Amino acid sequence: LDDISRARLTSGNLAKLIKERYVVGVTSNPTIFAKAVSDADDYSEQVKDLAVRGVDLEEAVRAITTYDVRWACDELRDVYDRTNGQDGRVSIEVDPRLAHNTEATIAEARALWWLVDRANAMIKIPATQEGLAAITAATAEGISVNVTLIFSLDRHRAVMDAYLSGLEQAHSKNVDLSSIRSVASFFVSRIDTEVDKRLDALSDRDGSSDEVEALRSKAAIANARLAYQSFEDVFSSDRWSALEAAGAHRQRPLWASTSVKDPDLPDTMYVDGLVAPDTVNTMPEATIDATADHGDITGDTVTPNYDDAQQVIDRLEKVGVSYDEMVQAVEDEGVDKFAASWKELQDTVEAALEGDPDVEGSK
Repeated sequence: LDDISRARLTSGNLAKLIKERYVVGVTSNPTIFAKAVSDADDYSEQVKDLAVRGVDLEEAVRAITTYDVRWACDELRDVYDRTNGQDGRVSIEVDPRLAHNTEATIAEARALWWLVDRANAMIKIPATQEGLAAITAATAEGISVNVTLIFSLDRHRAVMDAYLSGLEQAHSKNVDLSSIRSVASFFVSRIDTEVDKRLDALSDRDGSSDEVEALRSKAAIANARLAYQSFEDVFSSDRWSALEAAGAHRQRPLWASTSVKDPDLPDTMYVDGLVAPDTVNTMPEATIDATADHGDITGDTVTPNYDDAQQVIDRLEKVGVSYDEMVQAVEDEGVDKFAASWKELQDTVEAALEGDPDVEGSK
């Protein structure tokens, strides 16, 4: 489930989804928390307590978000135990304003891991260039990391390398590798949004063509399928085999941003098209419901399609859509959006702490 809120927890909605929709994990991000805190008064009692104690803004935001994540971890503990730690995970993101500050990201990851204090938590670290060293350092300390905001194939390979380096360092420190889990969150729909925008610009400039039209809404699934091919390559290497023998677990691909943004497309397209072993798909509740109702889950839809996926990327380059420029644009936009959401979350919590009657959480 790609959502969390105090209301989901207090109402029993998350427990119901775990039981009836077989939800096996929860992801959160600054946008999700900003919406949750601004839209409901479920946080008012905690906010009042924090205000009475004179807690500063940064600590208050951490207290509110880690409370929800800790509760969700407890709801999913049975899943975690039943799957020997593979599933039942709940992810919380480091302050996205630190995305380009390695040392601060490492410190924040440690703080969140300590504050949540649950074995089935995961700390989300963005896959910026500066985030790579933080991924290695956190993994080396035994922290389970969800690497977020991955858009490009090269960055995905760098993320997997950072994870393996962290495992190697952990092993050298006698950290139990079997206790460490990780996922690489590869973002999907945002790729199609950006590519289709660029295809529109090409059509406006040069006129529409059959080739341009044929490439619409094809890039995201193709990109993710090639990421899975990289995953298979890395986790069949000799380097990986040595770590696996020491008890390490693969860093599974997690398909993120899998709700379809174009209403003319099938609403389960990014679920049906990305079915493969050892993958995770995080979805908003509407997409979970759609998949349960009419999803077409019929087996592996990834590995038989590597050649077709590469052809899509190659054809995009030929019509004038630069892959490197496109993925850098969506990474920059992703970091900026999460930073803006974090500011919105802070502003909402600050107003609630000050007792602003127009803020739900302050009531």
